[in-house]
Amino acid sequence: MSGESGELTHYTIKDGWFREISDELWPGQAMTLRVNQILHVEKSKYQDVLVFESSNYGNVLVLDGVIQATERDEFAYQEMITHLAMFNHANPKRVLVIGGGDGGVLREIVKHESVEEAILCDIDECVIRVSKKYLPSMAVGFQHPKVKVFVEDGFKFLAAYKNYFDVIITDSSDPEGPAESLFQKPYYELLNDALTEKGVITTQAENIWLHMPLIRDLKKACSEVFPVAEYAYTTIPTYPSGQIGFMVCSKDADCKVDTPTRVTDPEKEKELFRYYNAAIHRAAFVLPTWARTFLSSK
Repeated sequence: MSGESGELTHYTIKDGWFREISDELWPGQAMTLRVNQILHVEKSKYQDVLVFESSNYGNVLVLDGVIQATERDEFAYQEMITHLAMFNHANPKRVLVIGGGDGGVLREIVKHESVEEAILCDIDECVIRVSKKYLPSMAVGFQHPKVKVFVEDGFKFLAAYKNYFDVIITDSSDPEGPAESLFQKPYYELLNDALTEKGVITTQAENIWLHMPLIRDLKKACSEVFPVAEYAYTTIPTYPSGQIGFMVCSKDADCKVDTPTRVTDPEKEKELFRYYNAAIHRAAFVLPTWARTFLSSK
């Protein structure tokens, strides 16, 4: 399988179907999408990058064999990971995205009129470059005048900031390769230091049907750093088991992250968002009994 800029080491397309198979992250199951045409294949410094046009989900971005975004359903992820944090801060002015090289989170951040500065730091320039070409409805976020982009390691970038950001959103891939360190306690300590007094974070936190031990460990690590740390989730067809979760944390001990600090007029919500609204914000934190019980266990 070849493309514009090299070859993939993951052979994920056969007989016109893309197959997402990971024995470690989702053993015994796979996600498949019909491929119309392969648009881009490249091995960057950090990961394999694939973009293909699918028959039903538009263009699809794949990193190391795992779907990151499709044009059809990306808004369910981008809106929730962004606005669960943004609406839990009274006046977010400075916002940072770690990862998020497709630009979707940036697109959502700048919908908030209070934002004065939106910074994105992604380690892989390839993801940014490819997304601008093949995912323009997401990468439109890069065009906003309030946006600044840095291509470097998120750990090193965060270390240079203290008490600066009101909101930090970590839009990472799964805990393998360059994203693995973003699921560990030292990273959350850096986030805490970089936040202002009542700062809020969200971070990608995997799937309750597949990764409960990982989520419990992550929630425990976050709870040791932040006075408020809760798990929420959204539905999205092309992620494993149709769901993906987030850790939502605040430095403000009085913050109830399951209730928006700010509420947008319903008509404005319909104008700005396709998925997010105040009711679904609250509902995102309501977990099934078995999941709530597991996360509260030692």
